[in-house]
Amino acid sequence: MRQQSSLGLLLGSAAVAAVLATGLGGCQTMSDITGSITSSKTEASPDPDPRRAAEVYGERYRANPKDAEAALRYGQALRGTGQRAQAVAVLEQATIANPGNKALLAAYGRALADNGNFKQAFDVLGRAHSPDNPDWRILSVQGTALDQLGRHDEARRYYGSALKIVPDEPTVLSNLGMSYVLSKDLAKAEENLRRAYGSARADTRVRQNLGLVVGLQGRFAEAESIVKADLPPEEAAANVAYLKEMLSRKDGPRAERAMPVAALNRPD
Repeated sequence: MRQQSSLGLLLGSAAVAAVLATGLGGCQTMSDITGSITSSKTEASPDPDPRRAAEVYGERYRANPKDAEAALRYGQALRGTGQRAQAVAVLEQATIANPGNKALLAAYGRALADNGNFKQAFDVLGRAHSPDNPDWRILSVQGTALDQLGRHDEARRYYGSALKIVPDEPTVLSNLGMSYVLSKDLAKAEENLRRAYGSARADTRVRQNLGLVVGLQGRFAEAESIVKADLPPEEAAANVAYLKEMLSRKDGPRAERAMPVAALNRPD
């Protein structure tokens, strides 16, 4: 079967690495670290219409580039509209103008990760919180950056630290599960994703990640059941179709972003 024959290639592909990317708290797509089959391109921005927000806050930012709030909201809106490189540029300048502003550092780190600058993202995010006052969201994002760098054992220590602060947080467990996908330990991946899926706080990204891992193990009927459960028929059909397409590709799903990752889940 074509799906089965491509599983090994899919597991070893850069596309699966991209799936892991989303704990950054930004846009979630299949390429997010806590990736999902569905996407939500507005999630990086707190505004319901990121395009409108980009216009409003862009004007404020251009009028006063040192306005930290305007820069933060403008950068978030740019991420929400997929303008990742521009978001990096805006937030980089904002952190220079407002040294020590942890909210800006966190947003800048997330934007760097969105843009595939994982090493720099990890370093910047380390300055966005402190050991005596850690932020579990940032710890999870740092984990996803390390996973993208191939440093899986280190990444899992960051997820573990996040879980000490928020036990059983589904977004962190989902990132941890996808970390095990990258090291081809599908049993461990499924174990953590089922823990995440069992939470009342689990979102659709967790469902899709679990479906992916089950499908990667050849249990396609079960994977389909997971990704379409309790969804409207049209959405369920779209999710199943995407899952089948992804599992059948020899090179894996196309990486829209180097995470998101809600694929990984990346809570802002």
